[in-house]
Amino acid sequence: MSNAAIHRWSTDAVPPAQRLDYWVGAVCEGFLEMDVTSPAAAGFGATLESAALGPIVVNQVRGSAQDVYRTRRAIAHSSHNYFYLLCKTDSAWVAAQDGRSARLLPGDAVLVDSRRRYEFHLLQSADTISLELPTAWVDSWIPDAGDQVARRIDGQAGWGGVLCGFVRQLSPQMAVKPPMPAELLGDQLGSLLALATGSAPADEPDKGRTALRRRVLDATRERHAEPGLTAAGVARTLGISERSLHRCLGEGGTTFATALTGFRMQVARRMLADARFDRLAIAEIGFRVGLADASHFVRLCRRHLGATPGELRRRRG
Repeated sequence: MSNAAIHRWSTDAVPPAQRLDYWVGAVCEGFLEMDVTSPAAAGFGATLESAALGPIVVNQVRGSAQDVYRTRRAIAHSSHNYFYLLCKTDSAWVAAQDGRSARLLPGDAVLVDSRRRYEFHLLQSADTISLELPTAWVDSWIPDAGDQVARRIDGQAGWGGVLCGFVRQLSPQMAVKPPMPAELLGDQLGSLLALATGSAPADEPDKGRTALRRRVLDATRERHAEPGLTAAGVARTLGISERSLHRCLGEGGTTFATALTGFRMQVARRMLADARFDRLAIAEIGFRVGLADASHFVRLCRRHLGATPGELRRRRG
């Protein structure tokens, strides 16, 4: 570990014959359980640096060409899952998930979901920025996140270009000394990700389900401040069955409870980061995001935001 907040794994001090095995372990420890192979096994080398930026983790990988696989077995063994937004600038590569294969040019980005199988083919090098994004955080920004995986985000045009330019500025070193509050940088990333994926074409058969999922998530977001909000209540408002609501969210890789909690925590985080709300008691902020039980609000903040509401206020300074 080269910095108190930067975790580092490197094959530099590992005997050449053991480097690939070491790297597989480093990937599993630093990311999630995955399998890695390399056509350059004889001369293999790689480094991973990782640091938290608010709820996001910024990972920077450098190293030899390699193929990475997230398998069913690995998914079954994982207690935590995330979305990953990846961007590399030096060479073309391929990411595949859900039957789609994105052929990415230097500077492009792609989103993948660790709850489903994926594979990366890093053909010339592994030099990549990989952002680990909590699933609830992504769901709060992208209504149809599950439909956006393995789709090329053009790094040279439109909002995709703006997003990829932003991602390329991120690094573990910047994460430990951010130029502005991590919450604001996270909001910038979320906004750009939503804009960059908003125009992605849906497959024709999926348009109806995607539109319904967007309606469900929009309605849940709008009503997140209602204490006791239920899936049945949202379904009734939309004129659909509760079963249809759960099915369409499940197809997008989320649940009603996950989405609702994500929306509530997103708003709570913003209020706790804003000094204008310091006049409000913690319990009042919880009530304003739909959580009438103050102790439950504190537990959710600790679980999803990494600290209690009071600690989040004190960290802001």
